[in-house]
Amino acid sequence: MTIPNTEDATPAAGRVLVLNSGSSSLKYQLLDMRDQSRLASGLVERIGEETSRLVHTPLAGGGGESRERTGRIPDHDAALRAAAEELAADGLGLDSPELAAIGHRVVHGGLRFTEPTVITDEVLTEIERLVPVAPLHNPANITGIRTARALRPDLPQVAVFDTAFHTTMPEYAARYAIDVETADAHRIRRYGFHGTSHAYVSRKTAALLGHAPEDVNVIVLHLGNGASASAVAGGRCVETSMGLTPLEGLVMGTRSGDIDPAVTFHLKRVAGMSADEIDVLLNKKSGLVGLCGDNDMREIRRRIDEGDARAALAFDIYVHRLKKYIGAYSAVLGRVDAVVFTAGVGENSAPVREAAIAGLEELGLVVDADLNAVRSSSPRLISPDYARVAVAVVPTDEELEIAGQTFALVDN
Repeated sequence: MTIPNTEDATPAAGRVLVLNSGSSSLKYQLLDMRDQSRLASGLVERIGEETSRLVHTPLAGGGGESRERTGRIPDHDAALRAAAEELAADGLGLDSPELAAIGHRVVHGGLRFTEPTVITDEVLTEIERLVPVAPLHNPANITGIRTARALRPDLPQVAVFDTAFHTTMPEYAARYAIDVETADAHRIRRYGFHGTSHAYVSRKTAALLGHAPEDVNVIVLHLGNGASASAVAGGRCVETSMGLTPLEGLVMGTRSGDIDPAVTFHLKRVAGMSADEIDVLLNKKSGLVGLCGDNDMREIRRRIDEGDARAALAFDIYVHRLKKYIGAYSAVLGRVDAVVFTAGVGENSAPVREAAIAGLEELGLVVDADLNAVRSSSPRLISPDYARVAVAVVPTDEELEIAGQTFALVDN
């Protein structure tokens, strides 16, 4: 199915509630798809703990003051009910006839789910079957789906998969060079993640350049606490840095990214670490936090300015990995029209952008220092006019992408 450009389309009246369920959190946004405006957003965190917290922000009419409540919220069912109460207080309740659908972020869709999908019992069963390849994410997504279906069984519920955008990768890019029978038996291959962000940003970048997505080749660098790169040729992903799990690829806030697989064997044999301990090390105690003790790029830059050698080395390792992927994906694409930075670090850290592009003039990449220093919430070019390849900053909007895909499906 072709998803219409949600930035320009003006669909029939209808609201979409977007839910992003984590293991102990629930993020939500309510959007009006007539004009892609946000009506409300919120976060419920520390679900199941004694000190749960809900922050709700009404956004209709230009925004409003956030409301906060604390106290124990035992599970996701209670969390969604609490969020529904806050929405109802603004006249935006889940029982509103204006609510057309609920869109769920689901991290892993495997090979079966290549498009947004209306959730049925069969679909939910298949998402459950994918838990072994997404044990940290899919269980929480499933919990949110079950809660929302229980609260509004009459309403279409749509799963939008992080992996879907990357299913266009050719087989030679998606397969690992291990025994085929073993790989197939255990679903081992590169799936990729952050797909809604890569889809949205690559499309917005094409618009920024004044071209249709099918006419543009883009390298997207999604740099947040989790980080990933993608090579997008004519609107289709042909390569991405994350793999079977979100651990592979770039240096991240707490994840190692690319590493020799034999490191895991070495840690087991020499350090006596268990598989679970190695998992925690590579996913939660590595990356920037493992290198220098901080995963906030602003704090790392402050430490560098004060002469901190560990912070400087962490920054250099982070940037070096970015350069490797920019170069590799330039080779994969052959022709690159733009390199685009997005997500928290990509959108806000001028030093990261400058350092990642520095020295790549032979690839046609140059950053204008003055343009790079500008802070803006709008898509913008930070390369000079004479640059052969555009360098851009495009704020991501995964919630709008999920809402757009959800509404396009249920409105047909």
